[in-house]
Amino acid sequence: MGRGYIVQDAVEGYLSKLCEQKADPVTGLLIGQSSAQRDFVIMATRTPQREESAAAAGDTVDKEWITEHARQVSRMLPGGLSVLGVFIITDADAKDTLTTLRQLVFTVENLISSEHLWDPADDDVTDCVTLHVNPKTRKTICRTFDIKDPKSMAKPADWKYQSGLCSSWATVSCSLNVDILLPLPNNRTSTEHMDECLKEGLKAWAHQIESGLFLIDGKRLPEDSELTVGQRKNVRQMYTAQLLTTAEEKRLTDVVQQCGGSVSITGAIHSRAYLHSNKPKARLAEKMLKRDVVSTVATRVQMMLEELLTSDQESKGSCRDKQQTEQLRLPHRIFCPLKASGPLCVCDYQFSDESASDVTERLKEMLDIDAAEADLDTRQETTAEMTGCDVTPEPAQETVGAPEHKNNYIGVAMATAVALLATAASMLYLNDI
Repeated sequence: MGRGYIVQDAVEGYLSKLCEQKADPVTGLLIGQSSAQRDFVIMATRTPQREESAAAAGDTVDKEWITEHARQVSRMLPGGLSVLGVFIITDADAKDTLTTLRQLVFTVENLISSEHLWDPADDDVTDCVTLHVNPKTRKTICRTFDIKDPKSMAKPADWKYQSGLCSSWATVSCSLNVDILLPLPNNRTSTEHMDECLKEGLKAWAHQIESGLFLIDGKRLPEDSELTVGQRKNVRQMYTAQLLTTAEEKRLTDVVQQCGGSVSITGAIHSRAYLHSNKPKARLAEKMLKRDVVSTVATRVQMMLEELLTSDQESKGSCRDKQQTEQLRLPHRIFCPLKASGPLCVCDYQFSDESASDVTERLKEMLDIDAAEADLDTRQETTAEMTGCDVTPEPAQETVGAPEHKNNYIGVAMATAVALLATAASMLYLNDI
């Protein structure tokens, strides 16, 4: 017997609207949460139109564009939510679309998992879902693939709609102080070397988080204990968690190694995870929240690096060999409620020179959400004030004042960087050595 998918009824209405569009095919992502017994699909979002390829694409599927969309969407999902699979709306024969769906679901999962900094757990679900919808008959065919098996064949799955699916999901949240020092390579003009070096450093920190002590409402719960035992059914539960890293772990700053600089990330972040209402265990809350902590920090660092590497190149040559210190804000986290999905929210990351309208436009483009600026929850993280650089350079170094905007730092001349997360907002200090 195949897996079962319980689907928020709003997804049915969303897919029906997409069926009325003249475009063929229409592709998109299915978002939700997996469990051992069944999976929960809480929303679907279509693939944004790629303007430059719209005329030439015809009835073909742009796999590269779809997988990049999945990568961006994955960054906007808090703990407990993930891309479960893909859908396609086309009147083509289901057998003809099977190969396309199989290629898509494997490519999407491989790209998303490549950004994960945690090791897979034994209880992780490895089945991903594909959904084919015929826009004329509205017939749906649901299949799953085991993405850990390259030779996996399609298996039939049960697809059922349900109202109020997420109304009683539990929310677990915490604020966490972060203090990380990451070395940078000597060959700092190499984008690939820098990206890999930062990723390896963050992986070491992620292992510290993974082995940290996890408390819920100040208590250490047994892993197999049900989180909602004794609670009233169909009532939303909210829990405050604390995450304490163990003293036995070696700090990254205790490792002596030759490098071309460093990235220091310091401050506080807000982390959040959502848990399905089917008897969630304490170990699930711990796993989801820890993964969200790692993901939100890694996402901000990666976003800042991408911004720097795509900024103006005019002063790149003059900056490359300078010994300097600069500071830049990392983006802070903003939440937006999914009105059709009870207490659940998605998130986005706002840079200091972006407005609320930039966030709502991104939510529309990436998740097809019509959010008003008033819907955005900016209270969890506040923007840090630039008060000057607190990194003391070596005597031979030249100190440069803090830039007002993130793109004052040019190109890949990043030698030593220190990223500061203030009250869950962020600054990036850059310092050559």
